Amino acid sequence: MLETEYGEVSWERMIRAVEKVRQRLLRATLALEQAGSFRILALEALVRMKLTSFRDRDRMHLRDLLEVGLIDAGWKKRFPPELGNRLKQLVDDSHG
Repeated sequence: MLETEYGEVSWERMIRAVEKVRQRLLRATLALEQAGSFRILALEALVRMKLTSFRDRDRMHLRDLLEVGLIDAGWKKRFPPELGNRLKQLVDDSHG
């Protein structure tokens, strides 16, 4: 097993970095709302998009949705066979 040594952690620096990201997201959300372009995507449409792209990041997002119970194996029937089989693959092997 590979062991990695980490230096001293600066919690203050981490907190500042997280707060900067939070503020950036709040500004972006406000700008989208003011532009009238802030949309909520239906979960089924999001899952379809992730199954269609099926990149590493999409599979990770789908595994997260499975893990928290927002989607499950029953969702397979909502999609065409190719996409349903991709979802089944993730249900059957959560690491795959």
